[in-house]
Amino acid sequence: MSRPGHDGRDDELLPVAADEPGEERASEAGDQAGPEAATSAGLVEVGPVPDELDALRRERDQLKDALLRRRAEFENFRRRVERDQGAAALDAVAEALKRLVGTVDNLERALAAKGGEGPLRHGVELTLRDFQTALQALGVAAIDPLGQRFDPRVHQALVHEPVPGSDRGTVAEVFRKGYTYKDRLLRPALVKVASGNAENGGETGDAGGGADLQ
Repeated sequence: MSRPGHDGRDDELLPVAADEPGEERASEAGDQAGPEAATSAGLVEVGPVPDELDALRRERDQLKDALLRRRAEFENFRRRVERDQGAAALDAVAEALKRLVGTVDNLERALAAKGGEGPLRHGVELTLRDFQTALQALGVAAIDPLGQRFDPRVHQALVHEPVPGSDRGTVAEVFRKGYTYKDRLLRPALVKVASGNAENGGETGDAGGGADLQ
């Protein structure tokens, strides 16, 4: 029986709408998506910008270039020091060898002097031979240019004069032998150079630089 003032529809119970499963699953999927969802939405992690990368690359290239320059400078310095030390050592050895070849000169003069055979002469010959052997072992070579063409690089002309039987420009006489040590000149050979014909007269001078015999 209905209450007064109400129709029958007022007493009917309306059904309550339940949560639909689709909406709940969508909510869970949204929670699990996390960063992926943010990325898909246009949000990305921010790294170094292109200008900063270019600056870093330029700085790296500058440091690398500076390192290579310093390495090249050090290598050149090392080589220069080694070259200077080697040259200084050769100069010292050459100076000592000059004194030794002077001793050889004296021994050769002693043997060239007139005198009879005897123990003294034999001793001088042995001493000279020992000196020559030692010098050769050290790389010293004698320059004895008799009959050769005059070479101003290793010969020093003290006299220019006509010499019968000698071609012009050849060494007619050796006053003192020259010597070389490896690739350097210890001293030039002092020589007489044939020049012109005998009737033209002799000519003396120091065309090779001039030097007194010692």
